[in-house]
Amino acid sequence: MRSTDLPVSEYNPYYHTYILALGDVNLMVSLKEGEKDFSFFMEGLPEGKLNYSYGEGKWTLAEVLMHIIDAERVFQYRALRFGRNDDTPLAGFDQDVYVPQSNASGKTKKEILDEYQAVRNGTISLFKSFDDDALKRIGTASDSNMSTRAMGFIICGHQAHHLKIIRERYS
Repeated sequence: MRSTDLPVSEYNPYYHTYILALGDVNLMVSLKEGEKDFSFFMEGLPEGKLNYSYGEGKWTLAEVLMHIIDAERVFQYRALRFGRNDDTPLAGFDQDVYVPQSNASGKTKKEILDEYQAVRNGTISLFKSFDDDALKRIGTASDSNMSTRAMGFIICGHQAHHLKIIRERYS
């Protein structure tokens, strides 16, 4: 499954820039490469930089990293529900409620990286379990139709989006 094969009708237009930013990628390759990119980034990150924020009212670097992890968990759960043919509409989530509750400031770089790797490995395992029919199933999240496969590309694009911002504003 490639990102260019994903019809825009399978996801909320809000996520279009995330998917476009990926270019023409294979979903499983993108999930695995994204794990390598995030891990490489984290390994080079000075521990003291975690509580840095580039402006008043902006999240700290640790909070952004935990937001990436939390959002992946939410998108992964949506993919599970859609892939298993559960058509119960799912509510949105408020990232601004999640971030302060993530306890990001109390986590070490290793703890954040370990948590990320556990979540991403779970995402990869989940998407490996889906056949073509499951990937194409449509569910409802945040009052929008979304496919299982769209959730996978949104996970990849969301992470890429935030790593780009981190490299621009937190370096």
